[in-house]
Amino acid sequence: MEVLFIKLLNMSITAGWIVLGVFLLRLALKKAPRWAVCALWALVGVRLVCPVSFQSVLSLIPSAETISPNILYSSAPQIQSGIDFINSAVNPALSESFAPDVYASANPMQIAAFIASAVWLFGAAAMLLYAAFSYIRLRRRVAAAVLFSDNLWQSEAVSSPFVLGFFRPRVYLPFGLDEGAMACIASHERAHIKRRDHLIKPAAYLLLCVYWFNPLIWLAYILLCRDIELACDERVIKDMGADGKKAYSRALLSFGAARNAVLACPLAFGEVGVKLRVKNVLNYRKPAFWIIIAALILCAAASIMFLSNPKTLNHLDDGLNASVSSAILSENSGGNDKDFQAQAHVVLDTRQSGLNRVTVYALKLYQEYTQAEPGGYDLVYGS
Repeated sequence: MEVLFIKLLNMSITAGWIVLGVFLLRLALKKAPRWAVCALWALVGVRLVCPVSFQSVLSLIPSAETISPNILYSSAPQIQSGIDFINSAVNPALSESFAPDVYASANPMQIAAFIASAVWLFGAAAMLLYAAFSYIRLRRRVAAAVLFSDNLWQSEAVSSPFVLGFFRPRVYLPFGLDEGAMACIASHERAHIKRRDHLIKPAAYLLLCVYWFNPLIWLAYILLCRDIELACDERVIKDMGADGKKAYSRALLSFGAARNAVLACPLAFGEVGVKLRVKNVLNYRKPAFWIIIAALILCAAASIMFLSNPKTLNHLDDGLNASVSSAILSENSGGNDKDFQAQAHVVLDTRQSGLNRVTVYALKLYQEYTQAEPGGYDLVYGS
């Protein structure tokens, strides 16, 4: 379970960089259609779901694997964030606090990883149970709802409109709505269904349950829900005139204060962020064609830069191969110990940068040297 938690932690860190990037891009896309921002949030979701990626020199991700699984067994635990000042600040304290004691029965890093993975599992289960409980409770509250028309249902237990359901989503409305408000709200909730938002939000919440320990994922979830609502509003009002926008805004305001039941259920869609949405509706202007093109280009570029991993050397160059071979031959033939030590440090330094094949050579050096001389462990791992 510890290895799985470290893998999820690495994916969470990678996605966290994308969250920061999308947060900044939202500022640059103020005049762009809100669906473009929603598309950027999809990049975060892909990173949280997909454990593998391709490499690119255009990647903005500092490190594809900040925490190596080998940290559980390392004599000097370290991270490789891809940012020097973060490594310099974290690694000394990490190595000092979690360095294993040869006389201890357990590695401190393994103990810490086990505790962290247990807390993570408990938190994820608690969030899933809360979502299931709130969904069932809200479902029971609207069990007596009556069909008004098409897919619109009215219930006395409803104080604010919302969409509930996965495969057959329904729009629930309170009684007593005037015809104008009914038309506006029904159009909005139906737009959610057409956009498949009733599936997107539960999927996003499921990812939040898995990565609940990362505050940036919480930020992404909150902003995604707001952007989804704004995108839905824009879809409804794009062909409305000034009077239609005012009527739509009044309908939103009429339900702005009565939405607690919907907020309690993370799997339902209700009228949230009303103040921001009303401001956006009243100030909405159809984006120019060049803005849409620019937004599409920006989304495409962000896909490459955020979904790719940084380029890393995946094989030893000829010089390093020669160095490793020379070190092994030197040790086997009783060569100069200083030369061997220098070669071993080259291998060790390169291994710490995350190269798998160098790790194999480093282990081979360790095995060869310790067979010849008892002090070999300190030579390879002690510095």
